[in-house]
Amino acid sequence: MTEFLKEYDVIVIGGGHAGIEAAHAASRKGVKTLMITINLDTIGFMPCNPSIGGPAKGIVVREVDALGGLMGYVADKTNIQSKMLNTAKGPAVRALRMQSDKVEYQLEMKKILEDTPNLDIEQAMVKELIIEDNKVIGLKTMLGTSYKSKTIIITTGTYLRGEIVIGDIKYSSGPNHQMPSIDLAKQLEDLGFDLVRFKTGTPPRVNADSVDFSKTAIQPGDEEHHAFSYKTEKFIEDQIPCWLTYTNKNTHEIIDKNLGRSAMYSGVIKGTGPRYCPSIEDKYVRFNDKERHQLFLEPEGRNTKEIYIQGLSTSLPDDVQRDMVRSIVGLENAVIMRNGYAIEYDAINPVTLWPTLETKLIDGLFTAGQINGTSGYEEAAGQGIIAGINAACKVLQEKPMILGRDEAYIGVLIDDLVTKGTNEPYRLLTSRAEHRLLLRHDNADMRLTEKAYNYGLITEERYKKFCHKRESVSNEIERLKTFRITPTQKTLEKLVELNSAEIRDGILAIDMLRRPELDYNDVLYLAEDETKLSKDVIEQVEIEVKYEGYIKKSLQQVEKLKKMNEMKIPSDLDYDEVPSLALEAREKLKKVLPLTIGQASRISGVNPADISILLVFLEQRRGNR
Repeated sequence: MTEFLKEYDVIVIGGGHAGIEAAHAASRKGVKTLMITINLDTIGFMPCNPSIGGPAKGIVVREVDALGGLMGYVADKTNIQSKMLNTAKGPAVRALRMQSDKVEYQLEMKKILEDTPNLDIEQAMVKELIIEDNKVIGLKTMLGTSYKSKTIIITTGTYLRGEIVIGDIKYSSGPNHQMPSIDLAKQLEDLGFDLVRFKTGTPPRVNADSVDFSKTAIQPGDEEHHAFSYKTEKFIEDQIPCWLTYTNKNTHEIIDKNLGRSAMYSGVIKGTGPRYCPSIEDKYVRFNDKERHQLFLEPEGRNTKEIYIQGLSTSLPDDVQRDMVRSIVGLENAVIMRNGYAIEYDAINPVTLWPTLETKLIDGLFTAGQINGTSGYEEAAGQGIIAGINAACKVLQEKPMILGRDEAYIGVLIDDLVTKGTNEPYRLLTSRAEHRLLLRHDNADMRLTEKAYNYGLITEERYKKFCHKRESVSNEIERLKTFRITPTQKTLEKLVELNSAEIRDGILAIDMLRRPELDYNDVLYLAEDETKLSKDVIEQVEIEVKYEGYIKKSLQQVEKLKKMNEMKIPSDLDYDEVPSLALEAREKLKKVLPLTIGQASRISGVNPADISILLVFLEQRRGNR
């Protein structure tokens, strides 16, 4: 009989970006929560790039914030530079990216978690899960201490049987030479989880005093203030720039000469690496027609000399890394403070998860983050918050939160994982979302705040503030339909100045705003209207008006797909009883166990003919019953 020291509703294993959001979300739901992590000093640690956001990823950060999460708020509070990307493109692909102060980000995350009600934090290594009748009931640490829990969330990142690789040197380690989690990986394997071996990497860090920045191109942040979090009211004024340089012919010759010593090409690394974040060796081989590759020199914080060389991820030996770095313009005398390395780790096949992120094999066991085959802090945070919410919902016997592909990038991410799986570290891209015009940076609150409030994840005050904004947007769009802009001399002259066609009769303000060359403030000027609205309300009004036709078309597509997603597949369905199903479709359906016809239709290897057969069978089954 196991003797438990304490009893919890939710235990989160891991203190990375998934673990943080999972623990914080569960505790906000009011359930008693414990976070266990190998090292308290690495809560919120960024083992790779010291930045948050970017295309698709930045929108996930906004979604996490709309659900009451922490990543966006802490990024705003500790950033050293912010930049809105793709501003020349449409609103569907605009995204915010922030350089973070690596240490300050960690400290702020740790402080918030320490002050969070219903949450205990402990430094310990988890040895094994305690399971009875295929249900998780607790865990045991390496020190022999046992904790009882109704649910457990594993967020071990790249620590699960992690191995660091530099050249031909390979040793057991988590990121940044931390302890790896080995026993837990073995137990998951014994429990029947399909483990895959993935690989990621990081570039060298160099001393800023040894860099000649005058030879590189400065990359300042935006002068305009940006924020991930809807709670942020204070902005960082003293931003720190990044710098741009490139590899060159000499760099490529060094790589070519030493490819046989790279762990990637010598056979030392067995795991699959991320397609969209390749090592410099991989880039050289795959894109050998390119004369150079861009590199960004990114400061790791305000109180450190370390510069992160974005784009130079490598597993080449120590001596080759020095030569390679010093072949780059501006880095001729660079002193490496930390070598780049590759890390191999175990991940589970995510098709063994329900859309709630609970495992299909063990009741009450959830997983989130890189253990599910993803790459990136933002993808981890998005999964973490959903796993935390759903673990708490299971304890409270509430309906779980499952976000649709039309509701959030988080919904796209999780649906892709649990429906299609992944054979490489998964990265979220805007091209993965078929409804991306609906899933924008500007409207994450409009999509998710109501849901967050209904699940008890945000305060009454925050909800009221959101309702006021939503009402302001709606009212202003309606108001623009009520007055006209007339062709006065002043109006006509301004239209010429703005390269916009003249008007002969009065035109509704809302129709004037639909002109692509005019913005909201131009329309108010033409109308001699002095209405004052906040920047975020104006942004919403502009996008809703200018893209009204496209948005309506997207919403119509969503409605069509909803019918398929509302058609439930019985949990007791035996696919071997469905006649005429293709063999591949039968195997995939039995493995994924889709909850709806819509999910079944998205499984790779299940074609429209298989879906038609399945629909007919289900209809006949209902009729027989």
